Amino acid sequence: MVRKAPTIAQAARAPLRERGAARPETGSLLPARRSRVYGQGMTSSPRLAAAALTLSLSLAAASMAGCSSDDEPAGTSSPGTGGGTTTPGTGGAGGAGEGGAGGAGGEPIGGDRPVEVFVPSGYQEGTPAPLVVLLHGYTASGNLQELYFQLQPIAEQRGFLYAHPDGTIDANGDRFWNATDACCDFGGTRVDDSTYLQRVVDDIKERYTVDPKRVFFLGHSNGGFMSFRMACDHAGTIAAIASLAGAMYSDESLCNPSEPVAVLHIHGTADDTVDYNGTAFYPSAMQTVQDWATFDGCDAAPAPGAGLDLEGQIAGDETTVQAFTGCNPGGHAELWTIEGGGHVPSLSPDFSPKVIDFLFAHPKP
Repeated sequence: MVRKAPTIAQAARAPLRERGAARPETGSLLPARRSRVYGQGMTSSPRLAAAALTLSLSLAAASMAGCSSDDEPAGTSSPGTGGGTTTPGTGGAGGAGEGGAGGAGGEPIGGDRPVEVFVPSGYQEGTPAPLVVLLHGYTASGNLQELYFQLQPIAEQRGFLYAHPDGTIDANGDRFWNATDACCDFGGTRVDDSTYLQRVVDDIKERYTVDPKRVFFLGHSNGGFMSFRMACDHAGTIAAIASLAGAMYSDESLCNPSEPVAVLHIHGTADDTVDYNGTAFYPSAMQTVQDWATFDGCDAAPAPGAGLDLEGQIAGDETTVQAFTGCNPGGHAELWTIEGGGHVPSLSPDFSPKVIDFLFAHPKP
């Protein structure tokens, strides 16, 4: 079944292109911040817009969840009985399904923003396992993003450790990641999410046997921006990232990866929340990938690949593939363009497995 994006998404996107509405509770104005990512020219309430976008993603996720089996998902079980979602705060060093979000010294993984780790039933302490970290979009949450992407069953099937942390809650009650100057610390908190997420990875490594060559990040929208930020800041840790509807810095000189990182960017041409063609505040989808082709020492021009069916409501293989090859070891840069796809695509059953395939195909050398 298709992860169906409801028509409310169309209503959500237009208000998110808000420019300049006052926020009485903070006494500040929006223009320079929210409009950097969400465009310009609309006049609707930004709070209503955020709520509408969250509802859009919620309904898409709920639709997908409704298509799933009524049986308990593979890998979710009580502690000590196999794979399972861990319980935060209990500490300890358990194997699959045991312990909790405890990090080094019994501290929670993620500190004051505890993170649960899904441990597949096949996990064996001492045998290195890949780690996948999923980052949610602005106003969403880790749990909501998981309902939409449905990575947990794949984690059970393919044996990787999996976490989907939550961003900071801003003054309006919306979760966000402080990724780039464009997105999405609209309140100017300057929270250091780059360091926080590196700590999450380090804490998971303290507790579980993580393969250091297979640490991957994946994000949607604001989470896509943040995934690029993590690749810029922590290239020595991260093997590959994938971004859906995110973007890089507008000034690529702000990104200084210490070594190559494989990058997959996925973007719909009809995305009117984060524009496929970019704005003055963030680059286009192609420029984003070209920046990484440069960082990774790839060939100057991309090569076309076979089409993909990633959007369940668009007939045929609507997604084109362009890959920069000939890169330095560990490097790769690829663009999947969903022709006619929006900001919250109706994901086909192939979407998440294909993305995981890409990540797993690009470990550290």
